[in-house]
Amino acid sequence: MFTGIIQSIGQIEQATPTGDDVKLKIDANQLGLEDVAIGDSIAVNGVCLTATDIQAPYFFAHVSKATLTVTVGLSQPQSVNLEKALRLSDRLGGHLVSGHVDGIGQVKRFEAIGDCWLLAVQAPHAISKYIAQKGSICINGVSLTVNTIEQDTFSVNLIPHTVEHTTLQYLTIGDPVNLEIDQIARYVERMAEWSTQSAENT
Repeated sequence: MFTGIIQSIGQIEQATPTGDDVKLKIDANQLGLEDVAIGDSIAVNGVCLTATDIQAPYFFAHVSKATLTVTVGLSQPQSVNLEKALRLSDRLGGHLVSGHVDGIGQVKRFEAIGDCWLLAVQAPHAISKYIAQKGSICINGVSLTVNTIEQDTFSVNLIPHTVEHTTLQYLTIGDPVNLEIDQIARYVERMAEWSTQSAENT
């Protein structure tokens, strides 16, 4: 589990194809790997990956074909958001994030509004129903609050700190982004389905 509070901007130094999969060599930069062991989870652009080797300041991860087909930003060298797995004693500054991407969105608007930035993203229609105003959304691993939602497009407000300390600063219109919906929405839907089924069976 993660919080969506980015701890460092890292860099994919190498993305080596191994059949249909990819082996990544990632420079962890300021993340700090002293307390990370082989087998631990690290969120890379919002995707939960397992550290298969550690050679500080680098760690290595294996990305399967299945993961590559439902995420973006893991197949070539580029800057990435990094966060170590949440410990039970940590502060939950963002929201509970699993690192399992629900869909790939597309940037529709990204512009400065005063000191802040407005980011609008079109989400896949299948997950739009889970996105609610004032609810939580994870974009490339960053925990954000939804300001508006209209049909499949939602907007968030980025404060200067978020822009400066995450790779969201590099986004341009048309870019794809990893999206993870708030887990609470999944459970609410399942409970509603179960209640409906139970009512129909009585």
